[in-house]
Amino acid sequence: MKISVFGDGAWGTALAMNLISNGHKVTVWGAFPDYLEEMKARRENFRFLPGVTLPEELEFESDAEKAVRTCDIILLATPTQFLRGVLKKMNGSVAPGRLVINVAKGIEKDTFLLISQIVKEELGFVTFVDLSGPSHAEEVARKVPTAVVAASNCLEAAETVQQIFMNENFRVYTSTDVISVELGGALKNVMAIAAGIIDGMELGDNPKAAFMTRAIYEMGKLGELLGGSQATFSGLSGIGDLIVTCTSGHSRNRHVGEELGRGKKLKEVLDSMGMVVAEGVPTALGAYTLARRVNATTPLIDSIYEILYHDLSAKTALRELMTRSAKAEN
Repeated sequence: MKISVFGDGAWGTALAMNLISNGHKVTVWGAFPDYLEEMKARRENFRFLPGVTLPEELEFESDAEKAVRTCDIILLATPTQFLRGVLKKMNGSVAPGRLVINVAKGIEKDTFLLISQIVKEELGFVTFVDLSGPSHAEEVARKVPTAVVAASNCLEAAETVQQIFMNENFRVYTSTDVISVELGGALKNVMAIAAGIIDGMELGDNPKAAFMTRAIYEMGKLGELLGGSQATFSGLSGIGDLIVTCTSGHSRNRHVGEELGRGKKLKEVLDSMGMVVAEGVPTALGAYTLARRVNATTPLIDSIYEILYHDLSAKTALRELMTRSAKAEN
């Protein structure tokens, strides 16, 4: 199939490489034509995926409308906060029912919408599939065994995506619980910031294990109130993605938390990251707002939100969490 990947970051590039290895014709669209030309010449995404040689078959396109017209499938790999602008560049050229795969994770700031909702607003009634799970681009690009889940309201579409991506290094399961899969991918970025804070404060293993356990419970309860199934959060897009993001050195969100735990200010940390996006920061605001809308009890999300947006100290947040009134585990 002909697939256009909208986003020239690490994840879009890694998935493009996987698709090419499966025999598909792949084009990467990016917002900066000069950078696309450099990638094409050097056969390397040197900003976001350095050291990985890009296949000669990978093509590049800076015209969004052309990238849409010349493909069978649209793959969205644009960071959540920039996605709406990219969809507008498609300028109405996406036909109803078109298969659109999303691999980004987050909640849009200001609107607090999930990506499937943004896509519906901008593109109308397309066939939407969310591909999510514990999958660092750096490892997928190097063919490290990885498992993810494809979720769609249309099971046939999820199965199509399963077949397109699946190979001996990249295993894909299917689901029809789009809300939970999307929320799992978004909320784990928020939780990873707190996991990083624990590491930055050098608190040890006990608090991190306790935090991750309560985090998946809190994510599931919020997901249930928002229309998803708590059981889905026990799968790859929930606990799987939470584990990898909270423990890996590849995690941008965990890095943000680690620096905060060492005493740095948020602006200083984000400025030092340059063009690299930590989705957990704007998503924390979105998660906090959505929780308020459905009257969810989310002490972990609330604490992370207060640390990021109201300068609550990590030590104070920890003390407040540990001294909450006694309760049953579930």
